[in-house]
Amino acid sequence: MSAPNFQVVTSPIASEVYDGLTRRPKSLPPKLFYDATGSELFEQITELPEYYLTRTERAILAQHAADMIAAAADSDGRVRAAALGCANPDLSLIELGAGTASKTRLLIRAALDHQSRLSFYPIDVSRSALDEALANLNGDFPGLRVVPVVDDYSRGLGQLTKLPGRKLLLYLGSSIGNFEPMQAGAMLRMMRSSLNPGDALLLGTDLVKPANILIPAYNDAQGVTAAFNKNMLAHINRELDADFNLDHFLHVGLWNPECSRIEIYLESTRPQVVNLRHLNTRIHLNKGERIHTENSYKFTRTIVNAILNMAGFVPEQTWTDEKGWFALHLARVPE
Repeated sequence: MSAPNFQVVTSPIASEVYDGLTRRPKSLPPKLFYDATGSELFEQITELPEYYLTRTERAILAQHAADMIAAAADSDGRVRAAALGCANPDLSLIELGAGTASKTRLLIRAALDHQSRLSFYPIDVSRSALDEALANLNGDFPGLRVVPVVDDYSRGLGQLTKLPGRKLLLYLGSSIGNFEPMQAGAMLRMMRSSLNPGDALLLGTDLVKPANILIPAYNDAQGVTAAFNKNMLAHINRELDADFNLDHFLHVGLWNPECSRIEIYLESTRPQVVNLRHLNTRIHLNKGERIHTENSYKFTRTIVNAILNMAGFVPEQTWTDEKGWFALHLARVPE
């Protein structure tokens, strides 16, 4: 196996794909899910009967968005900002992994009930999802300015500190659960360092619940989640001139109660060799060998508050549904 020359290979996914598929056990980063097709498939997943996460979070937002905005805006903080000569004491919304921002409409509407104008910065690796978000939001909300940002937010958010006024950073959908615990802490610390004193974070987390609810959410009867998982291989085929045969892989979703996480894999159904031509590399897979593609950790409220505290945030309020399946936490950068 010859090492690829990444100076020649221009695809931004080249290094991560090579590193992930040449180690044991093999793995691929979840961000590879989100090409145009993957983004469309994920939107379908959010509407599946088994996938409780999106509708539960949306219901919490529908009931409490006004309270969330009022708490995040912090009227005392706005008065202090104005007294300090801040040209724009209004709240701005920044969403990481925004996708099509369908749930965010509820917060946008609440924010515009609270103030006459609003800037919204959706950040996502999928340009097609952001284009859809822009098309859906433009014209629906007088006073709204949408500034889409195509970027991998995991690389840093240093530009946020330069935005004027007070900010509410949105990290919804329990995306924090896709990170290993140490990585989740590092991600939250990065968010904290990118915000100014008085700014706030609204964090979505999926809570621990019985396996008979969790497992179907990642193994739906229609096979949409399986198609979403396998599409990662189609993405690599296109970007790196590879020849993964999607029919030779099985979608696997398991609940690991010891680690409190759902684990997602692509399992090879036969011995096979895959060519990644742009990387001048061949990948050998045995029958039954798995490529790990995602974890989804499930939290308790106590653990979430501990992680936020360790990252330098001050937890202020938590909203949840009646069943206690999902939670949204407001935390602030201390002033």
